[in-house]
Formats: sequence, structure tokens, C-alpha cells
Amino acid sequence: MATQIFVLPGQHLDPESLPSHPKLPLKLGPGLRLIPPSTITPTVAGQLCTDKRKNAVWVEFNGSRYIPTVGDLVIATIQKSSVDVYFASLSDYTPNASLPQLSFEGATKKTRPQLTFGSLVYARVTLANKHMDPELECVSSSTGKSEGLGPLTGGMLFPISLGMARRLMLSKPVEQGNLVILEELGSAGVAFEIAVGRNGKLWVDSKNIKTTLAIGKAIQESDEKGLEVDAQRKLAKKLVREL
Repeated sequence: MATQIFVLPGQHLDPESLPSHPKLPLKLGPGLRLIPPSTITPTVAGQLCTDKRKNAVWVEFNGSRYIPTVGDLVIATIQKSSVDVYFASLSDYTPNASLPQLSFEGATKKTRPQLTFGSLVYARVTLANKHMDPELECVSSSTGKSEGLGPLTGGMLFPISLGMARRLMLSKPVEQGNLVILEELGSAGVAFEIAVGRNGKLWVDSKNIKTTLAIGKAIQESDEKGLEVDAQRKLAKKLVREL
């Protein structure tokens, strides 16, 4: 079993604790910053985590404030628009992010989505630093495809902790995050669709409002009460009986 490494803000990281890849550049995630030319230091206290396949490293921490990071997938709420840009809220603690109106798959001035106050979009952070407001995109700059990004229609939005958001976005949430509630509901035949933002937002849609509410509340309960695997399974069975 790998040894867990815990770090503190400003601590010097041992190069041996960082992943390496023959082709991919090292990708820094939340909780880390680069001090030129090559010093990497934590900005928060937490557990140092690595993904050797993606050559990525980040700090897992229980914070309540979302700090935008380039590459993050987020759920943004449209606040207003100008001639060619939407302004969207990521959280209560960050300035509005800008989203170009043509930053959608196949968008032109005639076909761009007409988003109004309160509309939700699933987007990727393309610019994030303390001197400038965040910038978003809803299309891949390399492929021109949406790749799952874009307006979220219908459904309901639920606030969750940043830690739960990261667990839901793991490639294997059951094995890596001890999160089985969604798998249990799906195995029981409950149909639903979700989108998870690293900014602590969860969008859920299903065949009716009752089911949507039940799924969102179940994830929130698992989050707030820190439910273990067995407790999540019991909760899922209870919800299936009630739906």
C-alpha cells in the first residue's frame, strides 16, 4: 500500500514524490503552484495525490472556497451578457467568469445559444489567475467538439462540498472514493443523468421531479453525514422502495 503524504502551505516538495512521464508534461492541479524556474509548493494543507497515467499531481483538501484552476470542469450560472460574452457565476466567493458566446460547438452569431439569467452551463476553465477574472469554454479548442460541455437544460442544481465533487469526478469513484450511492441506484434500475462541477455544484436530471430530488438529496446526505459504503447501500435501497 502506498504511503500517504501530507503537505503544508509553502512546504518544499521532494521531487521523488512527484510523478514523471516520458512524453506528458507535469500537470499541476488544485492546491499547488509553480515558482519559476522549477519549484513546486503547496498553497493549502492536505494530502498530496498523484495520477501517474496523466502525469498529474494535486492536493486533496477539505476547503469550502472554490479557487478556479485551468482545466477544471465547472457548472456555471449565467448572470448577464454583453454583445459577445456571457458572464457566469462559479461560486459566491469568486468574481464572475467570462464565457465567449461563440465558445460552443458549431456556434455562429445566428446559431449561438440564447442563455438568460439563471441558465446553467457545463464548462471548462481556460484561464485562472489572481490578477484576472476566470475564463470558460464550452467546446474543445483542439477538436471543435463539445465533448459533453454546453447548456444544461431541465434538471435541478444541488450544492455539495468540494471534496464530494472531487470524489464524484474520480475515474473509479467506487474503488477510489468509496462512493457507491449512484452505482447502487443505477443497478436498481433508477435512470438519471448527472453533471459534476469542481466548484461544488451537482446537476441531476431524471424522468420526474421526485426522482431528481431523491438522487440529489441522497448525494448531499452521503456528503454531509460522511456515510460509509454500507450506509450508502442502505440509503439507496430505501430510496428505491420509496420511488
